[in-house]
This record gives sequence, C-alpha cells and structure tokens, in this order.
Amino acid sequence: MWQIILIPFLGTSMGAASVFLLRQAMSERLQRVFTGFAAGVMVSASFFSLLQPALAQTEGMGRLGFLPVCVGFTVGMLFLLVLDMITPHIHLNSSEEGPRSGLKRTTKLVLAVTLHNLPEGMAVGIVCAGWMYGNEKISFMGALALAIGIAIQNFPEGAIVSMPLLAEGVPKWRTFLYGVLSGIVEPIGALLVVAAAGVFIPVMPYLLSFAAGAMIYVVVEELIPEMSEGVHSNIGTVSFAAGFVLMMALDVGLG
Repeated sequence: MWQIILIPFLGTSMGAASVFLLRQAMSERLQRVFTGFAAGVMVSASFFSLLQPALAQTEGMGRLGFLPVCVGFTVGMLFLLVLDMITPHIHLNSSEEGPRSGLKRTTKLVLAVTLHNLPEGMAVGIVCAGWMYGNEKISFMGALALAIGIAIQNFPEGAIVSMPLLAEGVPKWRTFLYGVLSGIVEPIGALLVVAAAGVFIPVMPYLLSFAAGAMIYVVVEELIPEMSEGVHSNIGTVSFAAGFVLMMALDVGLG
C-alpha cells in the first residue's frame, strides 16, 4: 500500500529535478503544454477514479443516490476555496497573489503547488483505503492506476513550480529541494486519510466525491485559466485532451 502512496510523490520529485536539465526559464508554449496535460489528467481521474466509484456505491439509494456524491463534491470544493483564501501563495504562471503576508515570494510559490498536491494525496489515500477495507467497487489496480496517473501529471507540475523559483534567482539545488518538499504533502495526506478511513468507511462515497471536488477546484481555479492564457491556448487545449485520454485509459484499462 505504501508503495502506491509514494508513486505521486516520486512524480513531483522527478519533475522538480528538471531544473538540472532545462534552461533558466520555461517557454510559454511548454508551460501551456504542461498545465493543460495536468488539468486533463486531474479531470479524468476525478470522474473515473473518484466520482464513478462513489456513484456506484450509492446505487442502493435509487434515484437519491446522487445526494451523497453532490454533498461530498460541494464540500470538497468549499474546502479548497477556504484554503485558497487563507493560505498565502502566488498563482502559478502569473503575478496574482493570494492573501497578503510577510512571506517571501519563493515561499508563496511553494505553497501554491502544495495546494495543488494536497487533494491529489487525499484522493490516492481515499482510494487505497477503499481497496484495503474490501470495498468491492475499488480494486488494487484501480488504486494503482490513479497513483500512476497523478504521478504522470505531477512531473510537469513539479517542473512548473521549480522553474519559476529558478527564475527568482534561487540556486538549482534549493529549487529542487523546494519542489520535493511541495510534494511531500501527498504521501502525508494519503497516510492520514488511510489511518482515519476505518472510521469513515460507511461514508466512503462522501470521501471519494470530496476528493473529486477538491481536485476539480484546482483545475478550474488554477490550471484551466493558466493553460488558456496567451497565444498558445490551443496547445493547452490539445494537451488537456491528451491528459484526459491517458488517465481514462489507465483507469479503465487497469481498474
């Protein structure tokens, strides 16, 4: 189980290591490609790995089966909205900042990608917990597919946060370290969810849809606006489609 939880973190760390290979600044076109791809993976994972199993588990409620999923999804969106409002950070690929504070700009950049990674870690933890406790709608391969998909999209996300830090004048080794630290929230969040999941198994549909809502918030608030900016918006859209299809293939093929 712990191997699955670590997979997304490895993806972030490998992406952060790109500072040793890329030039001083990432091109706008490459940023659109990375951001669009990450958004496509997260939307696909939210539906096929989280919302679909949640809806399957509420089939016994008949026409009211949508209620737990709607509640969980809405609470997940609100949870990330509150975090976004109270956590000092800088929106990736833009100069727009969150709440004012005395923190350094580099610290705010790290906090920005940490906000991205938190719902992903929670999603992996919830799916792993469902598999561990014998939920018939969640398989080991389904949990593995979700972890691999998130790791794939974490690679460009790790690069997206590391390169702006490098442009801020942070040394490469510190930039890599910050990128790795921004991803550590994923295994920590996943482990905390798994540890508490025994208590919450009866409300698993709420938890799955909560994670989906949190991930969709990140996509709508951060990734889609970023991939659509500038003259390379078509590149972002095509990359979104590629990420969505890849995650769907992983989830359906392995799950």
